[in-house]
Amino acid sequence: MIGASIKKNDTLAKQLIWVFSFVVFAAVVLLSKFKLPIHVGFNVHFFATLNAFINAITACLLIAALFVVKVSKNFFLHKRIMIACLVLSIVFLVSYIAHHLLAGEAKFGDANHDGIVSASEIAQVGSSRTVYLAILSTHIFLATIILPFILFTAYRGLTAEFPKHKKLARITWPLWFYVAATGPIVYELISPYYY
Repeated sequence: MIGASIKKNDTLAKQLIWVFSFVVFAAVVLLSKFKLPIHVGFNVHFFATLNAFINAITACLLIAALFVVKVSKNFFLHKRIMIACLVLSIVFLVSYIAHHLLAGEAKFGDANHDGIVSASEIAQVGSSRTVYLAILSTHIFLATIILPFILFTAYRGLTAEFPKHKKLARITWPLWFYVAATGPIVYELISPYYY
């Protein structure tokens, strides 16, 4: 086992985690309502591609982190991999907000890019729209609730409270992995409707 990296202060940690989680949630919700009317000189969907890549790397790192802690018992490497996942999540968040601010919202099936998915467009995509919406809704819901779980799990690990860390990780890991793994799937399904 490894020692604590930060000093335990549950009161401050809880306040910071809940405030940070709320601010991130509010920023994503509020900023997703706006599209900045500016031309940046490059294809803004680069950010969506970057997000899919970050999610795929995060999913792979989450598997690696689980492997090194469960099989190899390499706690130092586990910690480094998980910190890398946290850093990637911050980069993802910035890129996600940038994409929505610069590109606006794409709608699955909107082949003519008019912002409305007509009945004929829905008929054209058929049941793939239902599959997309099912994956997207679970992805968004879990992405919405996962941040405090991730932060509390990280906090328990960094304060060397390993029984609590492990207990939380049993909930956090599969949720975080699902969000990371479905991110590239959502991207692959919606990207034909970017304009």
